[in-house]
Amino acid sequence: MATVLFPSLKTRSVSTPTKLLINNQWVESDSGKMFATFNPATGEEIASIAEADAGDVDRAVSAARQALERGPWRTMSASERGRLITRLADLLEKHAEELAELEALDNGMPLSTARNVALPLTIAHFRYFAGWADKNHGKTIPVNGNYFCYTRHEPVGVVGQITPWNFPLLMYGMKLGPALSMGNTVVLKPAEQTPLTALRVGELIVEAGFPPGVVNILPGYGPTAGAAIANHMDIDKVAFTGSTEVGHSILEAAGRTNLKRVSLELGGKSPNIVFADADMDETIEGCHFALFFNQGQVCCAGSRLFVEDKIFDEFVEKSVARAKRRTVGDPFDPATEQGPQIDSVQFEKVMSYIKSGQCEGAELLTGGNRIGDKGYFIEPTVFAEVKDNMKIAREEIFGPVMSIMKFHDLDEVIARSNNTTYGLAAAVWTRDIGKALAISNNVRAGTVWVNCFDVFDAAAPFGGFKQSGIGREMGEYALQQYTEVKTVTIKM
Repeated sequence: MATVLFPSLKTRSVSTPTKLLINNQWVESDSGKMFATFNPATGEEIASIAEADAGDVDRAVSAARQALERGPWRTMSASERGRLITRLADLLEKHAEELAELEALDNGMPLSTARNVALPLTIAHFRYFAGWADKNHGKTIPVNGNYFCYTRHEPVGVVGQITPWNFPLLMYGMKLGPALSMGNTVVLKPAEQTPLTALRVGELIVEAGFPPGVVNILPGYGPTAGAAIANHMDIDKVAFTGSTEVGHSILEAAGRTNLKRVSLELGGKSPNIVFADADMDETIEGCHFALFFNQGQVCCAGSRLFVEDKIFDEFVEKSVARAKRRTVGDPFDPATEQGPQIDSVQFEKVMSYIKSGQCEGAELLTGGNRIGDKGYFIEPTVFAEVKDNMKIAREEIFGPVMSIMKFHDLDEVIARSNNTTYGLAAAVWTRDIGKALAISNNVRAGTVWVNCFDVFDAAAPFGGFKQSGIGREMGEYALQQYTEVKTVTIKM
C-alpha cells in the first residue's frame, strides 16, 4: 500500500488578483459573475474569481488589436521586446517560491514539483524565446530579372490562447513566450480550475513594463469564454492545449468564422516499450515516473506500458512494489510524491476507468481506491494482463493508473504502438541501438525518448501526430506558429 501523508492540509492564505486583466487594468467582468477556485487537497474554496464571458472577450480583443496596430508595441524594436520578456523571466525568478506555492495550492501538484520542475522550465522558456525576438527574420532572395526580393517575418496578429489545468505556469511560458517574441498580442484564458498563477503572472507582466493591451488575461469557462475566443472574428489565431474533443470544436469554429490559424496540443496514449535487455532497476523507476508523475495528469504519460514477455513477470512484480512505496498526500509536505487529482470531475473519471479495467478482466494488482475523505486522492494503481481492446488501453485516463501489457517481438510492438488515434509521445528502454532506432523511426509520435521519459527543454520542439495535435510548441519550430511570412518584390 502506498505511504499516505496528511500532516497539515491547512488552507493557506493567497495573495493574487481576482479580477480580469484587460488593457493593463484589473476590471470586473461585464456580467459581474464570479466563480470559485478550490484547493484539490481539501475541497475548500481558495478564492472567488471574476468570470469572463463573450463581452469581456470583445473588450480584451479590442485592447489587443489597439496594441498591435496603434500602440507602442507595434513600433517597438525586436531587441526591446526581447528585453521585456527577459525582464518578465527575472520577475518570475524573483517570485519563484511564491508562484510555486500558488501552483501547489490551486493545482495540487507537490510543491517540490512546482518548485523544481514547473518554475525552472517556465522561466527557461521565457529566457529562450526572449533570445529569439531579434533573430527570427526574413531573407533576401535572388529571383530572376532585375528585381530585389526579400521576405519579412511579421506577427500573426491577435492571438487567443486557451491553456489547461495540469501544468498552468509551464503553459504560459510555452505559449506567451513565442507569441510575444514574434510581436503578437494575446488574449489568454487559463483553465477555470487553476486561474491563480495566471493572474499573478499578469501582475508581473504589467510590472515588467509590457504596454497596455499586449497581454490580457480572462479567467472563465470553456463553453463561454473559450468558445468566444474560438469564434471571434477579430482573433487571428488560436493556440489550445487540452482534450482532443475540444480541439475538434476549436478547429471547426476556426473554419466557420475567419479561417483563423490554429495550433493544437491534444491528448495522448503514449506507448512505453521495455525490451528484455534494458537495465531493470533504472527502467522500473523510469516507467514509474513516466506514468505517475503529476498524479498521472500528463498528456504524454507512458500509459500503454509494453513489456517483453521474457521479463514480464519480474517487471510487473517490481513495478507493483514501487507503486506501493509511492508517497501520497499533502502537496506541501516535502516527502509527498503524489498529490490529489485536480477536482471531483477528474477524480470520478479516473475511478470510472479503474472500474472499467476490472469489469473488462484486467488484473488489478495494487491500488484502485480513494485515499482519505477530503480532497481527491487516488491510490497508485497498477493493472496487468491488459489487452489492447480494453478501455483503459485505448482511452486517455489522465490519472495514476498504470496498464502493463506483454509483447513478443519488435514488429509486433511497433504495430500495436501505432494502433491508436493518438501520436503525442513514445519511449523505448533497451541497450540495443538497433531496437532503439527501429522504435524511434517507426512509431508515429511527435517525441520519442530512449532510456528516459519526460525530458523537456525549451529548445526541443513538442507536439503530436494524428489526433494528438497540429503544430509544435517549444524550440525554434514554435516561432512558425506565431509568424506570417510576407514576400516583397521591388523592380530595380
